[in-house]
Amino acid sequence: MELIDAIRLRRSTAPVTGAAPTDADLYEYLALAAHSPDHASLRPWRLVSLRGSDRERLGAALATGFGDPPGSPEAARTAAKALRAPLLLSIIASPVQHPKVPAWEQLAATAALISTLQLVLFEAGWTAMWRSGPAVELPQVRQLIGVGDTEQLLGWLYIGGRTEIGPDARPDPDVSGKISTLP
Repeated sequence: MELIDAIRLRRSTAPVTGAAPTDADLYEYLALAAHSPDHASLRPWRLVSLRGSDRERLGAALATGFGDPPGSPEAARTAAKALRAPLLLSIIASPVQHPKVPAWEQLAATAALISTLQLVLFEAGWTAMWRSGPAVELPQVRQLIGVGDTEQLLGWLYIGGRTEIGPDARPDPDVSGKISTLP
């Protein structure tokens, strides 16, 4: 697949199939994505992989964190959100002290990595949806994943097999007015 095609065709799709990349594949894809912009090559990010019962543990932490009564239908619905894909990658911005690279730039490098990783996964035949929301701030979730005090949980990549995608009916976005010159 050509890069331009991957960019135009990539989109978050649900549901996903039960297949997921192997750990070896994931490392290969991450090594490619790590070529994304990153001033001083700080790699100010880390990922935590959740498969199988680890997703159930995340679901339980979500339900507890949101205050769903144990055993309730609400708790079951909340917990099921972590089971929507066979592989979840917790995205953690992990800034490092650097005299020339401020924290905001390191956060941008983390977002660039994830955007590139989504394209790499798509090109390899997978789908990856970046999901976030208030769950990233829940103490129970942060503790389970091991998010440090100076780190920021940015959400999860939900990764799985994609069903065949049809032709992209979306037009290129209207970017008029988004580039200007000095007055």
